[in-house]
Amino acid sequence: MGDLTDTLSPPSTTPPAAAHSRPLPVREDCWSEDATSTLIDAWGSRYLELNRGNLRQKDWQDVADAVNALHGHTKKTHRTDVQCKNRIDTIKKKYKIEKARVSSSDGTLVSSWPFFERLDALIGSNVSVKKPPPQPSPSLSPSPPLAVPLYSKKTAPSPSTALVVLPQKRTVSAMDEGSFRRNYSAMAAAAAASAEDDVEDEDEEEEERESEEVEEIEGMRRLARAIETFGEVYERVEREKLMQMVELEKQRMQFAKDLEVQRMNMFMDTQVQLEKIKRGKRSRSNDLYS
Repeated sequence: MGDLTDTLSPPSTTPPAAAHSRPLPVREDCWSEDATSTLIDAWGSRYLELNRGNLRQKDWQDVADAVNALHGHTKKTHRTDVQCKNRIDTIKKKYKIEKARVSSSDGTLVSSWPFFERLDALIGSNVSVKKPPPQPSPSLSPSPPLAVPLYSKKTAPSPSTALVVLPQKRTVSAMDEGSFRRNYSAMAAAAAASAEDDVEDEDEEEEERESEEVEEIEGMRRLARAIETFGEVYERVEREKLMQMVELEKQRMQFAKDLEVQRMNMFMDTQVQLEKIKRGKRSRSNDLYS
């Protein structure tokens, strides 16, 4: 089947009778050899088009469409882009195992895996990615020569060689020296004036910073006083509210006490009236029997 799980799985120790009596489980995502071959072709073409780079999600979807066009006629054999990517990862792992086995045999062993040669041509270690040669930039000018040819005493330059005449050193006259001194004095005076202006500017900036700091400190003080005043007002309001609640609680308790006293008085009056009625009845019954 060309699957990694088929190659690496240990040999079954189940007796033949038991193997025939119980059917083997079948994975729903099992790939056939033909479907795997089509997958390698579709993936390999995309892989080479991207200069052996990673495929994007759209590329994997195209690979899945190519596989389903030939082998996805049923729901069981229909493949998604994720299944195709997982299958390629499995094939790569299988190739690395086969490659290590072949390399360790020093050429005496040849892989019998049908996809080894195709994977070796795509992702083998001897495959190098071809990079396009660098194109010279048209905006860059050719580099200047690193050296100028020298002529020895025996070899004279050709007549066509142009001679470069270096300018001679000009003597400084007294007029030039005087003008230079005047210019230097003027430049020194201008530099001194500029330095004084810079010092004045720095003093002004320092005064502005100090005034800003004073204003900021004064603003913080006003804010602190406002917060303190607000706290005092809030504390006074809360104190008054608490006193009102205490007063209301006292009134409620007094009202409940008065109500209880009235209830007890009514109860006592009722008992006294009942006792009087009972005594009147007993006195009348005694008069009847006497």
